[in-house]
Amino acid sequence: MTNKTDNTQKERSGRRVERSAEEWRALLDPHTYFVTREAGTERPFTGQYYKTEDLGVYCCTCCGEPLFVSDTKFDAGCGWPSFYQELDGAVDKRTDRSHGMVRTEVLCATCDAHLGHVFNDGPAPTGLRFCINSASLVFHTVNQAT
Repeated sequence: MTNKTDNTQKERSGRRVERSAEEWRALLDPHTYFVTREAGTERPFTGQYYKTEDLGVYCCTCCGEPLFVSDTKFDAGCGWPSFYQELDGAVDKRTDRSHGMVRTEVLCATCDAHLGHVFNDGPAPTGLRFCINSASLVFHTVNQAT
């Protein structure tokens, strides 16, 4: 479990979640903090949700906000959970010029957690590939999400 507290759904409702670095460190394990708060990346093919095929909702591990649904997940062969569409208003995007590349970073629109990156080489209908770190997600199966 990446989240030290059981707060994955209590802060849902469209409001902003802002915490200090110290507060995030107290709530998240070191790996999850590194990925979500310091824009880290987990190694490919190692994430908890890389091969998950269950039906459900992928939520932000930091604030619990729903981000992606399982029927938009596909196997891109890149080593991270991949989705072709986010939920409306769930993510923000910004230019990332780190590591000598220009990419589009994906962040949780509620708490600014780093989720991963989006690329323009995905399947129809969007042509997008959201390449997301498992460490930034909490998955709720259909039965858990209702």
